[in-house]
Amino acid sequence: MAPATAPTGGSGFVDLRSDTVTRPTPEMRRAMAEAEVGDDGYGDDPTVNKLEETYAQRVGKPAAMYVPSGTMANQVALRVLCPPGRLAIAGRRQHVVIYEAAAVAANAGIQIHPVDDTDGTIAAADITWAIEAASHHYPEPGIVCIEQTHMPSGGVPWSLDAVEAVVAAAGGLPVHMDGARLFNAEVVTGVDAARFAAPVTTVMSCLSKGLCAPVGSVLAGPADVMEQARVERLRLGGAMRQAGVIAAAGLVALSTMVDRLAEDHLRARRLARAVADRWPEAGCDPDSVPTNMVIFTHRSTDAVIDHLHGEGILAGTIAPGVLRLVTHHDVDDAGLERAVKALASAP
Repeated sequence: MAPATAPTGGSGFVDLRSDTVTRPTPEMRRAMAEAEVGDDGYGDDPTVNKLEETYAQRVGKPAAMYVPSGTMANQVALRVLCPPGRLAIAGRRQHVVIYEAAAVAANAGIQIHPVDDTDGTIAAADITWAIEAASHHYPEPGIVCIEQTHMPSGGVPWSLDAVEAVVAAAGGLPVHMDGARLFNAEVVTGVDAARFAAPVTTVMSCLSKGLCAPVGSVLAGPADVMEQARVERLRLGGAMRQAGVIAAAGLVALSTMVDRLAEDHLRARRLARAVADRWPEAGCDPDSVPTNMVIFTHRSTDAVIDHLHGEGILAGTIAPGVLRLVTHHDVDDAGLERAVKALASAP
């Protein structure tokens, strides 16, 4: 199997493992070097404050909070909004369910009620059922979580109607949107991030994925929720000091890197065509790849990863028998064609 870590600097590898591998742009590096900073633990870092205000305005929420990672943003939201001993209703393949090391149990004392999310969304009827089941000796739900875009289904965006239907079905339960790739959804659907976020209680977005910032995510919601969120961030060790150095890159990310996500989406469809041509049975339909995720099945994922590695391409898996290729800012047209060629000769 390919090594878990990529060769460093100047290796010539095309890294398709994730959009988390993006490197900060020259403009980000300049902003970081020149950032005005203060102690964010005291709320005194002007660059962090500006980033939080900018994101809150972008998603239409009263307040926001900068955290080191998307996982921490999700965990803070759960700790604030869902009492221990309650259920979090979520799609069975969502990040908060399977890619956060069971943190909802370890950090918040919450149990997951997983529901079908094959198409990338969860059904309002499944939420209604879980709520009604509490009257029949089932645990009581405390929160609903959705993921925008939904990575395991192939970066599928939720429609605004689907978001609103889930919030209506929640019937007053808080709804948290894991919007790690919310801006991919904005670009591909033409629906503003603020419109997607308006129905939900809290929303978070990652700055360190396709937007290329080196560190950080932002969580937004009502002012009183964000006030308590700062306490939970402190408890989880996420309060930072002169964090303006990294927040400066986040500001550049929000102002310069959103629109260009469309390029990643186009390249992903080109990759998906190469996968479909090589393995028609792999379940990869290029016309159903809306954003930057190419997800497909293979009987021997190790063999494919080893072959691609030998051709200078880094890929990864997200489940047994399931491969993922992710386009991002650091994959240009030349790198894309290298990947297409390597896929054509793969076992």
